[in-house]
Amino acid sequence: MIDNLNYYRVFLAVAETGSVSRAAETLFISQPAVSKSIRNLEDALSVHLIERSARGIILTEEGKLLYEQLCPAFDRIRDAEEDLKQVSELGIGELRIGASTSLCRNILLGYLSDFIRDYPHIKVSITCHSTLTTIRKLEEGKIDLGLICETTLPERLLYRPLQEIHDVFVVNPSYLENLYVREQAAERSVDNPWLFAGNVTSLLSGTPKTSNTKKRGTTSAKKEAGKTDSESIDSLMHRLPTAEILERCNLMLLEQGNVTRNHLEHYFFQQNIQPGQVLDVNNMDLLIDFAKIGMGVSSVVKEFASDALRDGTLVELPLSEAVPPRTVGFCTNQQRRPSASLQKFLRAVQA
Repeated sequence: MIDNLNYYRVFLAVAETGSVSRAAETLFISQPAVSKSIRNLEDALSVHLIERSARGIILTEEGKLLYEQLCPAFDRIRDAEEDLKQVSELGIGELRIGASTSLCRNILLGYLSDFIRDYPHIKVSITCHSTLTTIRKLEEGKIDLGLICETTLPERLLYRPLQEIHDVFVVNPSYLENLYVREQAAERSVDNPWLFAGNVTSLLSGTPKTSNTKKRGTTSAKKEAGKTDSESIDSLMHRLPTAEILERCNLMLLEQGNVTRNHLEHYFFQQNIQPGQVLDVNNMDLLIDFAKIGMGVSSVVKEFASDALRDGTLVELPLSEAVPPRTVGFCTNQQRRPSASLQKFLRAVQA
């Protein structure tokens, strides 16, 4: 391929004007410069492209073939230049962002609404994945920007902290009350194994009377249940320590391998908490919804469950030592040149 594309440009001007002098005027160069460019192009291609006649310049068969191929090629170049001009003047571009569903809903949307208003011609595409998947897509160049939870990153990725988040354990008050009653009943049956034996004896003998032991147990259970109903949730949580609640409840966590799950498992290890029944969920919004309907205790980001905590649908379990806070931030690949769209978004975020 010829290095100097200007030769082709000169050839097109001569072919379209049919004159060396008019081509020179169109290109704002001298006639000798036009003639020299044509000779250099013919020498490079080893063909004869034009012939001079009394009527001006005419193309040879080789010249016609070259002209037919060059016209669409230069049209594409002009279209590309026009597109680039529009990108520069109108801010047309594309921005590919990766984030988890929860981070997208609770954090990213706030920034996007202002950005789209200011740059309506930039196409924004969002893919929702876990933090680890978002990191992999950044490395592969499949996205331009990732909104992720703080974690260990490869050196080529740059992390910009955005805000702090706090992991907490939340529960519907009714589930907490039922859990307390259940645990109290379990403790009574352990303390007095003859409770159940007395019931079986009565059934086998066909005697409708209940033993004194059963009466005392029933009265105690009713009394205890009534006391639970009248207690405040705060008092109830103090009667059953959070560590015990987490070990005895249906504990709902993000699925294994998730950055948040790893953070919580490290906390459990540090606090010597051993959950007995864990339900894996792949979406934090579902964790909040499941806790609302009383399925169990959920580990959620406090900032994401603020509405339910505010209206009392959920309550936060007190911890003797809080789960260490983390940050959420934007991540980019330093080995890839940032697009104009990405630079505009990052400037808007930092403003």
